Amino acid sequence: MKAEEILAKYATGSRAFSGLNLREINLSGANLSGADLSRADLSVANFTSANLSQANLNNAKLSVAKLNGTNFAKANLNEANLNVANLTLSDFSDATLIKAELIKAELMRAELSGANLKGANLSSADLRDAKLRYANLSQTNLSRADLRRAVMTSADLKQANLTSSDLSGTDLTGVDLTGAELRQANLSRANLQGANLTGANLRWADLSGADLRWADLTGAKLSGANLTGADLSHGILLDATLVHVDLTRANLAGADWAGADLSGSTMTGVKLYGVSPYGIKTEGATCRWVDLSVNGDQSRIYQFATDDCHEYFNQTPPTVQIVVDDRLDTDANCGLAVTYQQIARHCGMLAPPPNLTVRRRRTTLTFELERDEQLFIAAYIAIFPFDDAKLTQKIS
Repeated sequence: MKAEEILAKYATGSRAFSGLNLREINLSGANLSGADLSRADLSVANFTSANLSQANLNNAKLSVAKLNGTNFAKANLNEANLNVANLTLSDFSDATLIKAELIKAELMRAELSGANLKGANLSSADLRDAKLRYANLSQTNLSRADLRRAVMTSADLKQANLTSSDLSGTDLTGVDLTGAELRQANLSRANLQGANLTGANLRWADLSGADLRWADLTGAKLSGANLTGADLSHGILLDATLVHVDLTRANLAGADWAGADLSGSTMTGVKLYGVSPYGIKTEGATCRWVDLSVNGDQSRIYQFATDDCHEYFNQTPPTVQIVVDDRLDTDANCGLAVTYQQIARHCGMLAPPPNLTVRRRRTTLTFELERDEQLFIAAYIAIFPFDDAKLTQKIS
């Protein structure tokens, strides 16, 4: 069927073009909104600047087609073949492309916000400057894709494959990358603020200068990654693997890295204000000095006197046990809890709540402390329920 016949039938109200062989057809600029082109062969066709919004292109063949500037808004392209197609500046907003094939497709500056690309294959696709806000890219293959400067805010990338992809300068604010594969990906200067990277594989990835503030990297695998100058402040790195990672001058102020493995890492100049030096592995790590200043301006530096990182860092937090030769009764327990609550409200050097072991004639309070200043607070809490507490408090 020729282009003139298609347009004539469409003008009469017909929308049924399913399964037709329309290879190399030229329908540039045509309006085929809502047309049924499912299973049609549109390979090497020219749809430049055409209107295919809300069209049904399910299982259609569009490989090597000219589709630049085409309107696919709210169209159905599930399992469609768009390999090596030119889709520059095309509009796929709110379209469905579930399990679609877009290998080596050209999608520069394309609009894909709200699109559903779950399970699609975008291997080696060019998505430079594309808009993918709130897009569903879960389980999508984006390996070796070029996503430089793309806007992917709040996109769903759970279990996506981004191996060796280029995401430098990309806006990934608030994205969900849970369990995603990012081996050897380039994320330099990327904005990952508030991103969920729980369990993500970032081995040998380049995260230099990346913004990872408030990001969740719980259980993430970052061995061999480059994090020089990265901002991980207030991030969560619980049980993360950071073996042989370069953290030179990275910002971890306020981060929680309990259980993290930093063996063999480079940590010189890392900003650690408000970060516990305990509960991490640092065997073989290199660190000449760390910045403990509030603003990261090096006004307070800890200079290492030896090459042993255990001089400052330790896998086991210091433990203080206070043994009282008496059994805490109900009133004493309540007094201890109220005291802790009051100190929590008014004291900036709060010790963590103790673990209590109560036996017939002995009570043991075990504190895990992060700073020496907490020793006094721990002692104050421990003696509060007892008769000699007031005298001790006056003396102190």
